[in-house]
Amino acid sequence: MIERNQAGASPFLLVCDHYGRKIPPQLGDLGLPEAELSRHIAWDIGIAGVAERLSDALQAHLIAQRYSRLVIDCNRPPSAESSIPLVSETTTIPGNDGLTREQAEERRRLIFDPYHTRIDATISERLAAGRPTLLLALHSFTPVYHGMARPWHIGTLYQHDKVLPPLLLAELRREDGLVVGDNQPYAVSDGTDYAIPVHGEARGLINSGIEIRQDQIIDEAGQAEWAERLARVLTAIEATLRAQQAIK
Repeated sequence: MIERNQAGASPFLLVCDHYGRKIPPQLGDLGLPEAELSRHIAWDIGIAGVAERLSDALQAHLIAQRYSRLVIDCNRPPSAESSIPLVSETTTIPGNDGLTREQAEERRRLIFDPYHTRIDATISERLAAGRPTLLLALHSFTPVYHGMARPWHIGTLYQHDKVLPPLLLAELRREDGLVVGDNQPYAVSDGTDYAIPVHGEARGLINSGIEIRQDQIIDEAGQAEWAERLARVLTAIEATLRAQQAIK
């Protein structure tokens, strides 16, 4: 995994489940050509650059997974069918076909577990120290999925939290020219997500996820623009929550 600004003073704890597309050497290329391994099925294109810049701008602790979601998806319950996908969108993943239980457990033990153990330990350390902690999961989404165009530039992702998502929506909708999705392009659920239900809701944290459309952050200029925008939005939200004494 990758960490950044571990000692940062921000109340925001940033997690990025699909930051990278690394594959363990012993798995080769999972039977896929490079053209497939560079697509959105393997990682959240552009989000790494946004996450790093946002972490630096806010001085917020970032914990990110460098391994590809095709090896094991770190935002899926390990029991979910999509945890180690046989098919992603319309692409079959040969290297995931016919895995034994032991092989699947090895991927969980080597990749999934250390990442989530680190997030859990970080939250515990922050809470024990009395530090306010708002969990924000960073993602990006493909502009077209299964032939359907997606109009949103950014969307919120949430399930039960009633604090952070409305503030995010309000602040983002103040930005000129943005189409902002409310629980779009995905909604969070216990069956299809892991980070928010387990690290956010189960730990009683204020939480949300965001999804940025990948054509907005395909290059460094777009990543810098979005990081600056999100830093501005999150700084305003922090000020609101402190004024409301929701965080201290």
